[in-house]
Amino acid sequence: MRVMLITNPFATFTTPEGRDALVNTLDSRYHVDVEHTTHRGHAGELGARAAAEGYDAVVVHGGDGSVNETANGILGSPDSLPRDPSALPALGVVPGGSANVFARALGIDRDPLRATAQLMSILDRRQRRSISLGHTLNRWFLFNAGMGMDAIVVRRMEELRHRGKKATAGRYLRTTVGSFLKPSIDSPTFTVEVPGHEPVDGVRFGFVSNTGPWTYLGTREIRTNPGTDFDHGLGIFAATSVSVPRNIVLGSRLLAGTEPKARHLYRNDDVDWVRFTSPEPADVQMDGDYLGLFDKMEFGYRRAVLDVVAPPKAD
Repeated sequence: MRVMLITNPFATFTTPEGRDALVNTLDSRYHVDVEHTTHRGHAGELGARAAAEGYDAVVVHGGDGSVNETANGILGSPDSLPRDPSALPALGVVPGGSANVFARALGIDRDPLRATAQLMSILDRRQRRSISLGHTLNRWFLFNAGMGMDAIVVRRMEELRHRGKKATAGRYLRTTVGSFLKPSIDSPTFTVEVPGHEPVDGVRFGFVSNTGPWTYLGTREIRTNPGTDFDHGLGIFAATSVSVPRNIVLGSRLLAGTEPKARHLYRNDDVDWVRFTSPEPADVQMDGDYLGLFDKMEFGYRRAVLDVVAPPKAD
């Protein structure tokens, strides 16, 4: 079996020793070509090369950003003709980032050593699992995209990381709370449209999910759309208020794992498409990566578009 191992040496929780151990373990059983990312977009270039050269699998040791780039490289743009997933490399992940939302949503162990053993067991059986993905801006997203306050938090976290701060769960929580409390931070309102429903106006922040959980705080799952998974349509979670008291109640329900409900919340767990329209540009993020300012976003999904190296879906 021919495997490309893509490692991000700058990922939050990777070490040279851990990367060497991973390489040696995989190389003991498969033909492994090791590639270290050196710049933004490099993982996507490597994923495209792996697809062109007929690798059986691509394993990413890094965070969600590296995994997103690799998946986009393997698949090509959503606007291109669909490709047969079985003819492309299967995507595997050994967690190395701060959140590792995609890997954990697939049932991959948080610990890199246990995740490697899990991965090898599945590779040995030559098992593949097909999953659906969302797309927007002619890019695939693996687990979620968002406009408004959610993306502002991602932007502020990236600013902190550029100043040398690690992206820990505690720092994410403090940044989120601080963003809601800071009067100088404000996001434009926008309109959300989904099939079969009247447009929702005055939205202050909205998430479109391809699966659940939406994110994690340490070991705690945050499920904005409990009925959304890799086998169904998109989930939409749109709030029309950034009021601290109202969102504290909503946030408490999310932290407690209870059904997310509020008078200022519109939620749907299985839709075919979603459209965000803003009168002025608003912050946007995809899979935890800040994309910039946009005034219109259209989201769709494609069923069974990517094969992954992951345990079967739990019943």
